[in-house]
Amino acid sequence: MLRPDRVVRTTCPYCGVGCTLDLHIHDDTIYEVQAPWDGVANRGLLCVKGRYGLDFIDHPHRITRPLVRKQPQRAGARTPAQSLDDWVEVSWDEALDLVAERLVRIYREHGPRALAAYGSAKATNEDNYLLQKMFRALFQTHSVDHCARLCHASTVAALQAAIGSAAMSNTALEVLETEVALVAGSNTTENHPVIGAFIKRAVAERGVKLIVVDPRRIELADYATLWLPLKPGTNVPLFSAIAHVIIREGWYNADFVREHTVGFEEFARAMEKFTPEFAEQVTGVPAADIIEAARLYAQADRAMLFWGMGMTQFAHGTASVLSIVHLALLTGHVGRVGTGLNPLRGQNNVQGASDMGVLSSVYPGYMKVSDPASAAHWERVWNLPPGTLPTEPGLTVTEILKAAGPEGVRGLYVMGENPLMSEPNLAEAEEHLRQVDFLVVQDLFLNETGVYADVFLPAASFAEKDGTFTNTDRRVQRVRQALSPRGQARPDWAILADLARRIEAKLGLDYTAGWDYRHPAEIWDEVAAAVPAYRGISYDRIEKVGLQWPVPSPDHPGTPFLYANGFPSGKGRFFPLDFPEAPEPASRQYPFTMTTGRLLEHWHGGTMTRHSDLDALYPMPIVEVHPVDAAALGIADGDPVRVSSRRGSVVVRARVTEKATPGVVFLPFHFAEAAANLLTLDVVDPQAKIPHYKATPVRLDPAPEAALVNPVWMPRGRR
Repeated sequence: MLRPDRVVRTTCPYCGVGCTLDLHIHDDTIYEVQAPWDGVANRGLLCVKGRYGLDFIDHPHRITRPLVRKQPQRAGARTPAQSLDDWVEVSWDEALDLVAERLVRIYREHGPRALAAYGSAKATNEDNYLLQKMFRALFQTHSVDHCARLCHASTVAALQAAIGSAAMSNTALEVLETEVALVAGSNTTENHPVIGAFIKRAVAERGVKLIVVDPRRIELADYATLWLPLKPGTNVPLFSAIAHVIIREGWYNADFVREHTVGFEEFARAMEKFTPEFAEQVTGVPAADIIEAARLYAQADRAMLFWGMGMTQFAHGTASVLSIVHLALLTGHVGRVGTGLNPLRGQNNVQGASDMGVLSSVYPGYMKVSDPASAAHWERVWNLPPGTLPTEPGLTVTEILKAAGPEGVRGLYVMGENPLMSEPNLAEAEEHLRQVDFLVVQDLFLNETGVYADVFLPAASFAEKDGTFTNTDRRVQRVRQALSPRGQARPDWAILADLARRIEAKLGLDYTAGWDYRHPAEIWDEVAAAVPAYRGISYDRIEKVGLQWPVPSPDHPGTPFLYANGFPSGKGRFFPLDFPEAPEPASRQYPFTMTTGRLLEHWHGGTMTRHSDLDALYPMPIVEVHPVDAAALGIADGDPVRVSSRRGSVVVRARVTEKATPGVVFLPFHFAEAAANLLTLDVVDPQAKIPHYKATPVRLDPAPEAALVNPVWMPRGRR
């Protein structure tokens, strides 16, 4: 039996659960992954990605030396590399000098608004902190954003408006201590498998009543007391109808509403029109089930709300999230163990990247960039002259590419993100990307965005560096280096610090923001000293077990649940809601509604999992179709099908399954050869700027086998 040279404890690089991993290392290679029973987030459990999906680290297509395009790219004529022959390997000095020279030139000639950056929910807190620090301190721009804009920006907007805070209020494993769990728009057993396993355990072993709200018959529906299969895009009328019933029947917590909320009377009047009968007509959910859901949730002593992107990714996403937040405000199911408002954050460090200020409107710790006092605070932290930092918010992820061009964004830095898979309306997004003067991509592989880059900077993987991730529970946990970086790959924070020093020198500044970090612990200490919620967190304190912020002092134990003493805004606020119109209605030409999402075996744009043996488990895209719809269209299981929207079409194989519901089809978004976002609409929520991914009118047509095409060259194992 092979014995490890060493065992290194770290945190999983996939979803927001934040599972503890023990990496068994032999000859500088991971040969086994174990889940320790004392792992606070996973208690010995792991999903298929965490246990078997780390082999991407040694994939032969990994880029491990800096690359520069042989032929300089021009705005408007930018083309994707056709092979590795289009690149030349260079030294780190050559690559970083070129990046610094080009970014500084754009800044001097066109000003701060000509530069923008994408941070990464896959990178560490320390990596993300330095990215936003570099662009803010050196280039005076707040156009630094990341993929939270595409998943839970509407959650942030809604929670900030309603209670003054935007993070998950409780710990996911408190589902074992609740009476009722309502899960909305989250295929938890595939998207957050370990939390899904604990929800199933809560039902089977603790007798927890489960309400599942989802247009698909996901696995959790089989464990549910109630499954409410609403039509995509009808969250507001459904949850408003539940609120209507709670108010009408007198099931709301009058004392809590009176003492801890404002706006109830106006809200109650607005809910009068959302009768269960009206909601049934709009959502397709039987009125009796709406009433029963209201009774179960309101009459429980403790009840938890969980939600995912099926609640958030709409042009009315903020209203959608507000509609579910109202239920907790009505009943007082908040501020105690086994209750709360619990958005399930998607990627391993999407919570942390947001906490670190990789959002265009806030600094680290959610200090508003529009507040002059916040600007003054960070000018002191970064040793900047007073008045350096602007008070105008920057561009969001969904605005950056649209602004590309001579009068807008000319230089773009992309760290660990792939906008040409994640943006809506990808054909248009690609045209916008072509307008950029200079593109830098910092990643592990040449993905769909990377092949357009002028310079590619090879980053170290999570297992090749130190740092921290913050999971969906707000728990800051250690990431430890277990392997030597492959080739010349470097940790993101080290790349950024080196680049920032070169930029400062080229700008000829007579001051420095400070970039001489020897270890990411020093970066974290800078954050903790500047942000009160992290003041009590240090690498020493989280050496064995992570801490849940806020941790305001070195002797504070962390905060497993929030709002025990009230809301940050003082009182929770109700918002009268109307039934939002769909930005793009279905029609006779496009009669089906397409929703998108993740699969258990894959992760987001596939940059990691499609360079893993996991790709063999789910090697090709499919579209899920209900048997009734398939019969009407003459489609059998496995047949090629063309899925078309008003923007384009993709051809995939059909999976005829009762997991789908009549009139609704599901397309996963991991596959470049049939990218779901070629079809999706780029209308965004006006408050959160999140796209309308989850309800796209489409048509389905039988297609010939020959239409199932492979993508153009990509340096990855694609099918």
